[in-house]
Amino acid sequence: MTVLLSEVVIDRKMQGMCRLSYPNHPRGCPNFDHKRGCPPAVPLFSEVFDLSKPVYAIVNSFNLAEHVSRMKAAHPHWTDRQLACCLYWQPTARNQLKAEIARFRSGHQEYTVDTCPEAKGVNVTETLRRAGIELEWPPVQCVRQVALAGVARS
Repeated sequence: MTVLLSEVVIDRKMQGMCRLSYPNHPRGCPNFDHKRGCPPAVPLFSEVFDLSKPVYAIVNSFNLAEHVSRMKAAHPHWTDRQLACCLYWQPTARNQLKAEIARFRSGHQEYTVDTCPEAKGVNVTETLRRAGIELEWPPVQCVRQVALAGVARS
């Protein structure tokens, strides 16, 4: 699904979320300050994209509950964490997002698509909420992957 956004909520603190701990990564994402395109060495979204032009959210919805159900049938002794592990569903979801992006680009050649707007300080949860789309945190039923498309600054 593609949604025209009325507002992009930008907050530099979003870049710091990459440093929050998560299982097996007590210091946060290992790419922080090491990988090209990752904070803190990336500009804010508003520095890269012209916010006076329309910005779109390209949203892929992946049915996590259905995936977990299939995995549970195949692996009845797995823990809930194993059943929902992103290693098993993310490749499919990413391919679905890529297909959505390709559909969008076919009619919007002048647009640049950013598949990691959080790295550029976008508060994706609040931006989508203001567009009428709620994200489930933590996701149990549906995982939504979001890319933002805008016109690059000259």
